[in-house]
Amino acid sequence: MSLNSAMQTGVSGLVANSAALSTISNNIANVNTVGYKQSETNFEDLVTGTGPEAAANSGGVLALNQQLIDQQGQMTQTSSPLDLAISGQGFFVTTSQATNVTPTDPRLFTRAGSFTVNDQGYLVNSAGLILQGWPADANGNIATNPSSLTSLQSINVSQVGGAVSPTTTVGVNANVNSAQTESAAATAAGTTPPGAGAYNPATNSMAQWESDNSTGVQPDYSIQVPISDSQGGQHNVQLDLLKSSTPNQWYAELVAVPASDVTDGSGLSNGQIATGMISFTSTGQIDPANTTIFNAANPSITLGASNAAAPGAGQVNWSSSLGIAAQNITLNLAGGSGGAGGLTQLDSANATQSITTDGTQFGNLTNVEINASGIVTAVFSNGVTRSLAQVAIATFPDPDGLTAVNGDAFQVSDNSGTYTLDQPGAGSAGTIDPSTLESSTVDLSSQLTQLITSQSAYSASSKIITTADQMMTTLLNVIQ
Repeated sequence: MSLNSAMQTGVSGLVANSAALSTISNNIANVNTVGYKQSETNFEDLVTGTGPEAAANSGGVLALNQQLIDQQGQMTQTSSPLDLAISGQGFFVTTSQATNVTPTDPRLFTRAGSFTVNDQGYLVNSAGLILQGWPADANGNIATNPSSLTSLQSINVSQVGGAVSPTTTVGVNANVNSAQTESAAATAAGTTPPGAGAYNPATNSMAQWESDNSTGVQPDYSIQVPISDSQGGQHNVQLDLLKSSTPNQWYAELVAVPASDVTDGSGLSNGQIATGMISFTSTGQIDPANTTIFNAANPSITLGASNAAAPGAGQVNWSSSLGIAAQNITLNLAGGSGGAGGLTQLDSANATQSITTDGTQFGNLTNVEINASGIVTAVFSNGVTRSLAQVAIATFPDPDGLTAVNGDAFQVSDNSGTYTLDQPGAGSAGTIDPSTLESSTVDLSSQLTQLITSQSAYSASSKIITTADQMMTTLLNVIQ
């Protein structure tokens, strides 16, 4: 081995250990960087002579940097619902611009999920990269396309306005007293012909009593139900009940309070929505087969739109002064699947335990949440939730082959292979952990140990050069 090759070997050792020191320094500097993936330096020897009789001739060493992108960092809980971590494989898909993203514009892939809402309403991480996902349509449905990045859009949470939810289902949990004293009007209605002052839903109704409390028949019990319309306005409808002279039967009227909220068709008046009988079984449960106020097969009411044509016989529209849309409301008086106990007739005081409705008045956006499936949900002050988008996860055949760029992000390369888009938890994609961040994968104690080792190796390489120089000086002195 020549002295010259020895010096070159020492130089290669200095260069290789300098590269290792650079890698270690970068790892240590990013020990607290969210989603950072550490790198390591691998050494490869260089051989200039081959065969058993080859002259000894040092080739040196070559430093190769390897990214350990596929490593999973430790999960750390946070208080922000927009902090996201991926448990398993995959990367968030991001862009550096919010709108007008063309197929040729670069997409950046990152595990750094410390997202916040910027001044334009987009979800951006600490590096300013904008999160992308599949958008939801007006009905909250999300169509995913795993084969095209162009199907993704930058997720914006400020473009959703206030929300209302019209009432579609009502559940009643109430009891009417089976020992209720029969009123004179009910007794008169049960005779043939009906006696003076007899209850009659058309001419002497409970709705008349609700209008002015001086005419008509006072109900034995009333159950009031709040209704939300298509614009978030609040209305009340009331189920008035009058015990009849027939056992287990009650006269019933569903009326709007006030009556001016609706326009009645012929056969209805004073805000009546429906009239008829409610029957109970011998065990006190509602008897749909003998209940006439509602269709037993479809216990519901329909309120026509304010701008609809005049209601026909037995039909009801919202008042033209309200300007609201038509509504069909399912009534759950039997209990069970609707979540309420239903309407019963037991030997106990008249009482309403609970009324459940699914409608809400107008509500403002109060919060944005993201679940483990990546569904971005807007939460409103009235309790309404609305799906906005679904976060996409990109996976690669060889994630360690990605090219690192600024912002703790990566780009596709020949070594990484092409991406595959998946919903979180589908295919090989990991799930999303909300209110969680993935810590750096740097092991500080290991890096400090490697730092000492690299420093020692660097010093040793410099000794090679010093020794070779001394030998060269000795040789020159011989010539003198």
